[in-house]
Amino acid sequence: LHFLEVMQEKQTPPNEVTYSAAVSACGKGEQWQLALGLLDQMQTARVSPNAFTYSAAINACDVACQWELALILLHSMEHAQVRPNEFTYSSAISACEKCAQWEHALNLLAVMASVRCDP
Repeated sequence: LHFLEVMQEKQTPPNEVTYSAAVSACGKGEQWQLALGLLDQMQTARVSPNAFTYSAAINACDVACQWELALILLHSMEHAQVRPNEFTYSSAISACEKCAQWEHALNLLAVMASVRCDP
């Protein structure tokens, strides 16, 4: 996160790649709140999250067993006009599975099949 601050201080605004890397790092560090905060910060900075960014944020929710937030993020991708990929769905399915939400996980598998996204 310090890296993002330094970029802004140097008047080199972060882009979707640097934000995505930061979101991913937060997820790996079990800092799901920071990951979601960065996603909000991207929108404030007028940087559009891509499928990788959403996948990283959903993965951060998966690690923290925040299955409801994972599903909210997945559904918000449609509003943002970002198409989920197999990694996005897999992270959301994993979040549901870890939290014993098997009905939601099975529903996501059906959605993947309907949009022709291979698991």
